Amino acid sequence: MSKTLKSAGDRSGGKSMPYRLMIRISVLGVMALALQACGTPHDDLKTGAIPDDYRTRHPIQLAEVEQSIDIPVASGDRALSIGTQDVISGFVNDYKSSSSGVLRIAYPSGAVNSAAAQGLRRQFRQLILQTGVPSSRISETTYQASADQGLAPVHFSYRAVKATTNACGQWPEDILHTTENTNWDNFGCATQNNLAAQIANPTDLVSPRAMTPIDAKRRTTVIGLYRDGKSTASN
Repeated sequence: MSKTLKSAGDRSGGKSMPYRLMIRISVLGVMALALQACGTPHDDLKTGAIPDDYRTRHPIQLAEVEQSIDIPVASGDRALSIGTQDVISGFVNDYKSSSSGVLRIAYPSGAVNSAAAQGLRRQFRQLILQTGVPSSRISETTYQASADQGLAPVHFSYRAVKATTNACGQWPEDILHTTENTNWDNFGCATQNNLAAQIANPTDLVSPRAMTPIDAKRRTTVIGLYRDGKSTASN
């Protein structure tokens, strides 16, 4: 009987049983250490502290910036063209909606077209007054232009609060030489700049606007149509 058990033990690999048991114990020990590491409250690997948000890296802020436009004037011009009047009117309308300061007009001096630009001063001023800008908010000056630079434009400018962000194209480090799985520094900059340029009213970033008064007549009409089971859509 004892010989039979011994032979059976030999067939099962007598020395292999303690080795398998040792492997199982080692695997269980590694798993226990791994679970203990996951449950440690003070983890040494704090990936959440790595700044990787493009909105934080390229924040949209309110700043005072100069809005300007250059109006070309030929040396032989005696009147403002229709296209030039449309450009100036659009610029002045933007000024009225975003600024209450001074609208500056700088005429060139010393250029080949200086005489023509100075001769159009009255038309420039009259066009601005027609848009509703008071004369007290219009400032006219001159600037020195070089005679050999060609045509010098008439410079319109004003200062206003705009939504801006930092300039794009910054590459402080090579994105291939990093050990952190994070976005590169320039990531999201173009998106933030485009979003800032689309904000018509910069104060919307500070606080929401007040609600407009209700249209009582339209509300009564819509409620009546709803009660009658009819469509409330506007024609």
